[in-house]
Amino acid sequence: MNQLLSAIIDLIFPPCCPICKHLGEISSSQRLCPQCQGDIKLIISPLCTICGLPFTANEGEDHLCGNCLTEKRYFTVARAVGVYQGTLQKAIPMFKYRMNTPLTKTLGDILITNCEKLLNPYAYDLLIPVPLHRSRLRERGFNQALILAREVENKIHLPLDYLNLQRIRDTQPQTSLKEKERKKNVRGAFRLREERKVKDKRILLVDDVYTTGATVNECSRVLKRAGTKRVDVLTLARAV
Repeated sequence: MNQLLSAIIDLIFPPCCPICKHLGEISSSQRLCPQCQGDIKLIISPLCTICGLPFTANEGEDHLCGNCLTEKRYFTVARAVGVYQGTLQKAIPMFKYRMNTPLTKTLGDILITNCEKLLNPYAYDLLIPVPLHRSRLRERGFNQALILAREVENKIHLPLDYLNLQRIRDTQPQTSLKEKERKKNVRGAFRLREERKVKDKRILLVDDVYTTGATVNECSRVLKRAGTKRVDVLTLARAV
């Protein structure tokens, strides 16, 4: 009955791709038209064994990138589904700044579908989204990292804690800053309400885009300082 009802609804109101608004054949798994679906460049090996940066060569073994050789990473590994270009570069700002509702499920499905290929999601004790400052949360009305984390929670039933890690300083938007400025901008911007809740825990930290890694690295530093056993990072996209 549900399948029949769905078919009737699709006949009267043809499914629409939430990104390009194309009517017609839409992927049932991720609700995208074939063109937008094919325009997602998934990140595959060879890549950096720590931050997940994909290398330009099509062949070769995974190895450390230059930044991870010279800079301290407080997380163990960071993995992203795809490169921040094409479909993901169009979709994430629509989701992040305009709260395009159809994209919520679409991006959540993309993250969930690829999550188990990137990391073992069952190896963690706790799921934590990167927090927004309360002023930014009031302005935007939602935290996109929390929405993505909820999709992961629904898939693997990992406990979700979105209140303990807090952003205590309203930092300048990272998009307008260079790499060194980004690190300085987020230094001391996060704190834990109760450190005991993360002690000896294995944490999966979730965000939408990994750019330089400054934000997730600072979050990881705060978590590790509180006695967290391990912090790994999962994002939807990776800027390269």
